[in-house]
Amino acid sequence: MTPQHQPSRTPAAVSASPEAGLRRERFGEHTVIAISGDLDIASTPALRERLNAALRDTGPLVVIDLSGVTFCDASGLALLVGARRRTLPKGVTVVLAGPRPQVNRLLRVTGLSRVFTVRPTVSAARLARPGIRSAAA
Repeated sequence: MTPQHQPSRTPAAVSASPEAGLRRERFGEHTVIAISGDLDIASTPALRERLNAALRDTGPLVVIDLSGVTFCDASGLALLVGARRRTLPKGVTVVLAGPRPQVNRLLRVTGLSRVFTVRPTVSAARLARPGIRSAAA
């Protein structure tokens, strides 16, 4: 087969978006939930179930570590807003930590950086005082 007759492959046809992952760790009064991969329309339905389970039995502070999130669209933002909506009536504070520049920009453009407390690292987020809304970093 000559090069001009070889079948063409586009990156989208060859690989799907990376699967989103979730890891939960409980540290006394707070819980860290690390999310990784792409938060998009393909990954959020399954991730929502896992996140809902991770949000059960938390301390008064939940830190959602976004440092491993490689892409986020509107369905990913809806996932985060849903987490906040589920925890707010229980008096649980949700702090977002370590968003990459694309996710941080998306939070600012949509105004969600004024709804959530956003910190540059998990360590900084763990210092947030539950029930106190502080300015976004």
